[in-house]
Amino acid sequence: MNDRAALDLLVSQGPLTRTQIGELTGLSKPTASQLLARLEAAGLVRTTGNVTGRPGPNAQLYEVNPVAAHVAALAVDQEGITAAVADITGRVLGEARVGTDAVDEEAPHRTARLVAKAVDGALAKAGLGRERLHGAVIGTPGALDPETGALRYAPHLPGWHSRRLKEELAEVLGTPVVMENDVNLAAVAEQHDGAAQDFDDFVLVWVDEGVGAAIVLGGQLLRGATGGAGEIGYMPLPDAPLSRGGDRSAARPDAGGGFQRLVGSPSVVALAQEYGAPEVRTVAEALERDAVREEVARRLATGLAAVVAVVDPRLVVLSGEVAQAGGEELRVLVEEEFTGLALPRPELRISDIGGNPILIGALRTALAGARDAVFTTA
Repeated sequence: MNDRAALDLLVSQGPLTRTQIGELTGLSKPTASQLLARLEAAGLVRTTGNVTGRPGPNAQLYEVNPVAAHVAALAVDQEGITAAVADITGRVLGEARVGTDAVDEEAPHRTARLVAKAVDGALAKAGLGRERLHGAVIGTPGALDPETGALRYAPHLPGWHSRRLKEELAEVLGTPVVMENDVNLAAVAEQHDGAAQDFDDFVLVWVDEGVGAAIVLGGQLLRGATGGAGEIGYMPLPDAPLSRGGDRSAARPDAGGGFQRLVGSPSVVALAQEYGAPEVRTVAEALERDAVREEVARRLATGLAAVVAVVDPRLVVLSGEVAQAGGEELRVLVEEEFTGLALPRPELRISDIGGNPILIGALRTALAGARDAVFTTA
């Protein structure tokens, strides 16, 4: 327990002296010295210089040994896979992206080969081989069945629905693999590094080409009985065509009905074109128009009111392409529309994560797993 406490301190606070570790853990100097000797012998910590400018002998600084473990994080979308490799401190050493055309459509085990190609690209940039990996976390659209691990509600990702896919990925990468819903991972990133820090009860609403939510209550992700909690893109709302039966098998994420057909990226662009701007091709261009921004805010507020009435979170974070393009102007409009729609009125924020929140969340999750494994068994 003392060893783990010291390692966690070194991860969160960076290099520390023996005295500082003793003070922060409440351990005596001899005990702290013995602890550091054990961790150094196990290859988990190393010295990294001295503290100078103080009276008396210079004190050695200790840090977590970066090479103690490495992890891979991946974010999957319709166009391809982005992979990042980091050491146990969280420092990203290499990143790569492969398109869906990187492996022939008819190739056997195509999905596993695409994942391996993305990871190998990131490992090559990091100067590492697959044998150095201690785990991988993959973020994908759609819900994952908690019993089988199979991907559900993601028909636009062909090849990702095999019940053996997780095992195939572990075999090809040579390391344990965790598959997780992409919006859930974005929420992990938001809670650790973004707008939801210090919140144990919040909802992250992802408004992009696809629409979904991650619900965090008491600091824990709510997954639901079948893994489908947060699939609000299918939520029936006024003015939205209903998603029935075969609609879910449509090839495009904007197909079908419900909330997604009101606020997803393709619908926002289509709305601008309907409002007399046929030249608009991007969400950012569409949301520059006041009338479009106001209508999207109205639609967002209507959908959020349904979620808030059931969950009653302290905070709602808007993320994804539509939220980022609309920015603070869109947030204010949604907040104004929200007045009177729902009795609970949580704080509303726009995500402030820099970079890909799904990849960052996958990295956070992979690091937590690797640290648990390495720090516990050393």
